[in-house]
Amino acid sequence: MSRRPKIEEALKRVESRYELVHAAVKRTLQLLKEGEDFFVKVDDELYKKTFVAIEDIAEGKVKIVRIKEEEK
Repeated sequence: MSRRPKIEEALKRVESRYELVHAAVKRTLQLLKEGEDFFVKVDDELYKKTFVAIEDIAEGKVKIVRIKEEEK
């Protein structure tokens, strides 16, 4: 049986679900640039890169950078 991503943990690292979606999309795109395959092997199981992106956010492996309005 496959695991579910740690969405509740990931939500603690962002300000809203909207921000989590955007961060997960950006991380997924980074992972897709690393390889053509949409799946990643973790602990002898295959996971989608979207799953890995949410896990990375939940575990603090990626840094969420917020651009302030005056910096734009």
